[in-house]
Amino acid sequence: MQPLTLQGKNIVIIGGTTGMGLSAALTFINAGAHVLVTGKDAESAKAAAQRFGDAGIAVQSDATQPGTAEDAIHQCHDRYGSVDGLFHVAGGSGRRMGDGPLHELTLEAWNHTLAMNLTSMMLSNQAAVRYFLDHGRGGTILNMGSVLGFSPSPTYFSTHAYAAAKAAIVGFSKSIAAYYASKNIRVNVIAPGLIETPMAQRAAKDEQIMQFIRHKQPLDGGRIGNPGDVDGLALYFMSDGSRFTTGQVVAVDGGWSVSEGQYRSSES
Repeated sequence: MQPLTLQGKNIVIIGGTTGMGLSAALTFINAGAHVLVTGKDAESAKAAAQRFGDAGIAVQSDATQPGTAEDAIHQCHDRYGSVDGLFHVAGGSGRRMGDGPLHELTLEAWNHTLAMNLTSMMLSNQAAVRYFLDHGRGGTILNMGSVLGFSPSPTYFSTHAYAAAKAAIVGFSKSIAAYYASKNIRVNVIAPGLIETPMAQRAAKDEQIMQFIRHKQPLDGGRIGNPGDVDGLALYFMSDGSRFTTGQVVAVDGGWSVSEGQYRSSES
């Protein structure tokens, strides 16, 4: 098997100025790609652009707004000549808005969380599919899910609107993967466990949760993940190495989805 490369490819990342999106963008550039990334925060976008140099562009925009992904795709095409793939990373927790257990969940939190995580992804995927169809070419779409979409953890991660959105990403991605496979448009999902990103700081700074994670994510000594743990799989899905793969969901979770996460007793 040849080493994975993105030489000559141009990729749009929705939500690529921090965390997993930024880490993936730098990995894609190192593999030979040009990138255009979007992010909601102006300072993060500016900092990302400085790290990319001539190989990438970072723009401030809100992924939940219609036109954001379409504009990003058009900018990438105008700057680099084509768009070969879309990586949708944008999303977030609705906990501060009121997401939580169902009996406490507010309608405002439900709508806000689904807009951030599901509607934004639908809009970016729609823009990418339309671009590929309009240009008579195939392409690859990669969506960011979460293990919470299919492997709940009720004690510390009971945000039911977020879980619903991430579960819906799987169904949506598989459905469009099936529909557009004959057009050579591939759609896959990465489902991370707990990764140390700006969104995960509540958990990362809680020693009780970190103790739980040491057994819930037991790989590599038991730890929280880092964005670089996701990069290898993202590179695979965006490369021609995955040209015969679509409609798949792969967890990068340190063992979360196959671990009960029980505490060890003091005697063990």
